[in-house]
Amino acid sequence: MTAKPSGKPRNDGHQAANRGKSEVLAQTLDCEDAAIVTRRAADRLRTGHVWVYRSDVTSVPEDASSLLPVRDNKGALLGTALYSPTSEIALRLISREEIQSGAEWLRILAERLRAAIAVRREILAGTDTNACRLVFSEADALPGLIADKYGDLIVLQLLTKALDNEAVRIVATSVFKDVLNPSVIIERPDARIRELEQLDVPLDAAPLYVRDELELQTQFLLNGLRFYYDAAAGQKTGAFLDQRENYAAAARYAHGEALDVCTYQGGFALHLARVCNRVTGVDVSRAALEVADKNLAANQDLLRAEVDWIEANAFDLLRDWSLSGAIYDTIVLDPPAFAKSKRAVEGALRGYKEMNLRAFKMLRPGGVLVTCSCSHHVSLADFQAVVAAAAGDAGRRVRLIERRGAAADHPIILTIPETEYLKCLTCEVS
Repeated sequence: MTAKPSGKPRNDGHQAANRGKSEVLAQTLDCEDAAIVTRRAADRLRTGHVWVYRSDVTSVPEDASSLLPVRDNKGALLGTALYSPTSEIALRLISREEIQSGAEWLRILAERLRAAIAVRREILAGTDTNACRLVFSEADALPGLIADKYGDLIVLQLLTKALDNEAVRIVATSVFKDVLNPSVIIERPDARIRELEQLDVPLDAAPLYVRDELELQTQFLLNGLRFYYDAAAGQKTGAFLDQRENYAAAARYAHGEALDVCTYQGGFALHLARVCNRVTGVDVSRAALEVADKNLAANQDLLRAEVDWIEANAFDLLRDWSLSGAIYDTIVLDPPAFAKSKRAVEGALRGYKEMNLRAFKMLRPGGVLVTCSCSHHVSLADFQAVVAAAAGDAGRRVRLIERRGAAADHPIILTIPETEYLKCLTCEVS
């Protein structure tokens, strides 16, 4: 039996729809305090990324603060972001909810700093390593904040306008003091990033914290090896920690005579020197090689190989040595980032191919190549393809032994591809 329709029309669905429209309208009318972004940016945020480029920002409040709600073009809340008016990345999302005040944001900041340190508790508790990345920007839900620990010294970098204030420095310093009890905490500005963000570079910044006396030079341990550290010199925060696990992995396969190209301060070279007969480290920077020599002296009792350093351009040296018939059992290629923008990718791939081609020609049968790229604009697939093309051009059969990335203290967020920037391939050549 079919039920008869009621004589009185039901309008609950229409009322609900109208209520929904009213709520959206109310949100839209309340958008004067928010950054409005394009549909493309909104879709990107909804899939888990946290960046909005300046070209995708439709409007911002006239007196925009560094902490802004973010809404789509219909007024729906997407979260709260740090706002940088001069950066190409104008908005960096820090919450999917609305953060009501600066005080709430500072509380969240402290919680996330403690959480980042807790994730690294196993590394920090180790006896053969006392250096690691404590905070890795977007990967620790703190976009624009980097902190590295070298022994008893902590180096902080604040890379966006929204973080460049005393309140953030005070919170970060307080957490690091409370949890890690370092001897010194300093801020080390990244001049290139601060120029891009149009931030002033402090000429003589005071340390953020000194427990007893200010000492900017120390030694730290990586995999049981001693490394010299000077907080006032070197690249990035002063040294590179992301290759720590790759150093140890390379030493598992290395043998015979080894060549470490772009050795910087000797990271790969000294690890190889524990197992190889002879190691040569090459770098274009005399200052870096001077530190490498200090590191060599500090580890002589732990090393098996004779080690020497050569100051040279990597491309020129590889070309000349491959043509002259130089032969090695192990070669490491760890160049700086060739592609700092998408426009530079094509040239970067040519550079990677040239270096790997020369290295393949210089390896004995059974030799090992450890080849790296830290250009996040060059994908793993593209990097692996260009290494394969170099192997083909060199007429070598190459077996991939390991495919690796950055150490565990540089975590990867699957929805933020930029966090997966380091590629390291270990290959056996026949």
